[in-house]
Amino acid sequence: MEGIMTCWVNRRSRMAASEEVKKRVEKLRKEIIYHNYLYYVLNAPEISDAEYDQLFRELVSLEERYPELKTPESPTQKVGARGDEIPPQLAHLVQKPFEPVTHAIPMLSLDNVLSEEEFREWVERVQRDTGRSEIDFVCEPKLDGLSVELVYEDGFLKVASTRGDGVTGENVTENGRTLKAVPKILKGAPEYIEVRGEVYMTKKAFEKLNAMREEEGEPLFVNPRNAAAGSLRQLDPAVTRSRSLDFFAYAIGQIRGTTPKSQIELLSFLKALGFPVPEHKHVRRIEGVVEYHAEMEKRRRNLPFEIDGVVVKVNEFALWDVLGTRARSPKWAVAYKFAPEQARTKLQDIIVQVGRTGALTPVAVLEPVYVGGVTVSYATLHNPDEVRRKDIRIGDVVVVQRAGDVIPEVVRVVEGERTGKEKEFVMPEKCPVCGSKAVKEEEEVVPRCPNLDCPARVERSIQYFASKRGMDIEGLGESTVKEFLERGFLKSIVDIYALKEKKDSIMALEGWGKKKVENLLSAIEESKKRPLSRLLVALGIRQVGERMAEVLARRFRTMDALMEATEEELTKVEDVGPKVASSIRQFFADEKNRRLLDELKRAGLKMTEDVEEEERVRENPLLGKIVVFTGTLSTMSRSEAENLVKRLGGHPTSSVSRKTDYVVVGEEPGSKYEKALRAGVKILSEEEFISLLPEEFRPKRASR
Repeated sequence: MEGIMTCWVNRRSRMAASEEVKKRVEKLRKEIIYHNYLYYVLNAPEISDAEYDQLFRELVSLEERYPELKTPESPTQKVGARGDEIPPQLAHLVQKPFEPVTHAIPMLSLDNVLSEEEFREWVERVQRDTGRSEIDFVCEPKLDGLSVELVYEDGFLKVASTRGDGVTGENVTENGRTLKAVPKILKGAPEYIEVRGEVYMTKKAFEKLNAMREEEGEPLFVNPRNAAAGSLRQLDPAVTRSRSLDFFAYAIGQIRGTTPKSQIELLSFLKALGFPVPEHKHVRRIEGVVEYHAEMEKRRRNLPFEIDGVVVKVNEFALWDVLGTRARSPKWAVAYKFAPEQARTKLQDIIVQVGRTGALTPVAVLEPVYVGGVTVSYATLHNPDEVRRKDIRIGDVVVVQRAGDVIPEVVRVVEGERTGKEKEFVMPEKCPVCGSKAVKEEEEVVPRCPNLDCPARVERSIQYFASKRGMDIEGLGESTVKEFLERGFLKSIVDIYALKEKKDSIMALEGWGKKKVENLLSAIEESKKRPLSRLLVALGIRQVGERMAEVLARRFRTMDALMEATEEELTKVEDVGPKVASSIRQFFADEKNRRLLDELKRAGLKMTEDVEEEERVRENPLLGKIVVFTGTLSTMSRSEAENLVKRLGGHPTSSVSRKTDYVVVGEEPGSKYEKALRAGVKILSEEEFISLLPEEFRPKRASR
């Protein structure tokens, strides 16, 4: 009886809930259809990918809970948007649509997973549905472009079309023929083949295009994806040709002839036909996919094109048939997305922050928002001119961006969200901390607080000195520096090295046990061994970053020699121009800075660069050479190899150009290998690279 009663109560609550969610489901559908058209057809999205994913996931969740509400017309059952199905509110923005093209096999979208946990759950479903405990995958970067299909008959390109809604796309054949990366004739091709891939625009081409549009007074594209999509859908093919679009092939539709039996075979097949294919990795374990995802997330800023995740595909096509597809997505592939790097939020206030050099920087106080893998509450506005240029006002809805470890920034204002109550920002004439009158030099864009003893400047200087970029003192982070300043334990940088005398006082503070204090003091002691280059970074000399500090340290070897160098001597050093030389001289001419260096020397800090190793390897084949690595190395990781190049005086980079001296090729090399061949760059195997290393630098071959 109790079981029957419980069932009745659940049915009753479900009926009530289904009535309540009907309106929400309809609202979500209309919103998603509207945003699909903006994204896929007009190439002018109003919301970020993360916000769209939230709307879509909510609709999927509701339709799963209440299956009677799911209909074939729902956007959860379709892909993208058709050019001729125009939401009424957007009709005035739409140009004459292209001719429709029906895809013989639907061009499906991919389901997203947003975390390692969700990815592992997807793998478990694949293993369960195939009855296989061991499955190999192929990983490819998830390109942020426009999906297209290219139809070839007897080796000749006949039709190029966009994905559209997955079933019906748009005929863009004439525009597709203008892309240099799209072969017009295939050698050794099957009688009929449908090649699928992504049209994209490189970051460099995007910046060039926007610079031209800005000069001509035309509206700028928001990102490379929108620029690529808008360029491919031009009514005039000549415009498309001028936009420097690129293409990667990664799939096929119908084919008459020999069919590859796996994704890894297919990519080789497409490459042999003359198509550029994305860099990829054949992985035989889940951990390998997770590692590749983490590697690509770190590399994404250095890639020449935008990616927003990794596509993971079951390698064997036989298993694709077993797994099948849903209405809009395959079950044999998934998009393992990166943390969102853009999001919308409310700008609640603008405050002014005082930096270690006295720079007064406007900072946006935000309604907290999750972006780039963290929750963001503040974002830089760079300088007053930037605030005016972007017309950022207090109360605006703004788009915030955070790429990797870059400080969050406000990208743009969502003007359509303005209510008229927003307030313009006025830069203060005085330092908000010490009250000193701000000074703005003629060539600079930011005003500065001139007071060297300004509490904010002192605090920032100590924090920067102890940071990872500087002396890397673990345990002396921003909150600890603030607390120690308030307690009077710190008044300047040199006081860091006197904290051991305050050990008992620190241990008396809440949260500071004996072990924690000893660890901090040990880290402080260890920092004394850092080389001159790290100390130069930590001092925060204007115009001197990590690269410049290394150059100066290698050239002058000691702090004393650098302190006495004239501007003329400084400008003779690699990469040191008049502005940098002047900044260095001003720093060392300041008596207060010279006293600080004397005190640091007495505290036991190292004032020389590590030159012993440099002397031993001064003459070697990698000295001064630009080296690029591609593929997987068997004896060391890529970062270890790059560090070896640095130690030997070379310059490891992530992209191939005519200036590149060597491209070192490991297993399953990416597109850099092809680019090196085209550019005539010298290619080295891993063994040849190792042979160039001095004997003491050569790794012992590890088993794999």
